[in-house]
This record gives sequence, C-alpha cells and structure tokens, in this order.
Amino acid sequence: MSIEQTLKERSNNLCELCGATEDLKAFDVLPSDKTAEQSLYLCETCRTQIANPQTLDATHWRCLNDTMWSEIPAVQVMSYRLLSALGESDLVDMMYLEEDTKAWANAGMLKSGSNVSEGAVIHRDSNGTILSQGDTVTLIKDLEVKGAGFTAKRGTIVKHIHLTDDAKFIEGKINGTQIVLVAEYMKKSN
Repeated sequence: MSIEQTLKERSNNLCELCGATEDLKAFDVLPSDKTAEQSLYLCETCRTQIANPQTLDATHWRCLNDTMWSEIPAVQVMSYRLLSALGESDLVDMMYLEEDTKAWANAGMLKSGSNVSEGAVIHRDSNGTILSQGDTVTLIKDLEVKGAGFTAKRGTIVKHIHLTDDAKFIEGKINGTQIVLVAEYMKKSN
C-alpha cells in the first residue's frame, strides 16, 4: 500500500490538522524518513502556511486546540511546532510528548521570525493571550457603556467577539448592544 493510501485511511480522508476535505496530499514532517509514520495528510491551506511560517493565520490554527491531543506522533509534532510558532505557550505546556517525539518536534521547529504575518494586528487580552475572531472573553473590571446607559459588570461573558483594525479594541455584544471593548480589560475564556 502506498504512503498516500495509508495516510488516507489513517485520516479518514480528512486533513489531519484542520479536518478539511479538499486538495489533500501527503506531507513529510521533517526531518523525515519518508514513511507514513513521519508524514501527514494535509490540505493546501495547512501545507502552504507550514511552508511559509511568516504567513501563519492564528484563526485557521484554532483547530490545534483539538488536534494537539492526537495519538499520532506526526500530528503531535506538527501541533507542537505550530503552537510554538503562534506563541501559544499555555497550550504547548499542556502537551505531553514522549522524549523521542519531543526531540523530533524540536529538530524541525518552524522559524517564523514573528508569530503572525508582517503588519498583522495582534489582539491580546489582559494576560497577553492572543485573541481570535469568535473567541469568548470575560470582563475583568466594570465598564461604563457610554451612550447605552448601563455599566457592564466585571465577570460578564462576551461571546463571539469581532476583531478590529486596532489591536487595543475588540467588538462584542453585551445586553444585546454591539459595543467596542478595550482588549486589555478582557480575559480569554476557555
């Protein structure tokens, strides 16, 4: 059986990182011995971003929250590398890798130069965690909502946030009102 066929069966014909179903091909996880055990079945988006780490799109890689728990060493290695390149140290710290798997992961770390593409706006919460479109956040202090006549209380949960062109601000709905919020007064919820 060919490597491609082995990977197709192992992945149920899905991208092993994001679950996409289109334009799937075998991808060697370097350094590789060119076997199925050291390869992945990936979509074009994943392959392109891995080949060009400076273009990593944090929104696309939210899938790693699930993928990082895979039992397949090649998937673990690539999840570890991508989470490291994205600056997701909390998630990297949660991962358990066998010694040889961790050595493999470290041997081919992605060198992005920065966590996201040049000129991209990075939104961070009060703890410095990168925020992504659609995240859920919690207010860490009371905020007076000017023009709406209410105060958003500390502990209020804001679901499905929207990112703005300014890293200081995000948008979200509180009490049915779409408002602009200061990112440093938010904490990303799990």
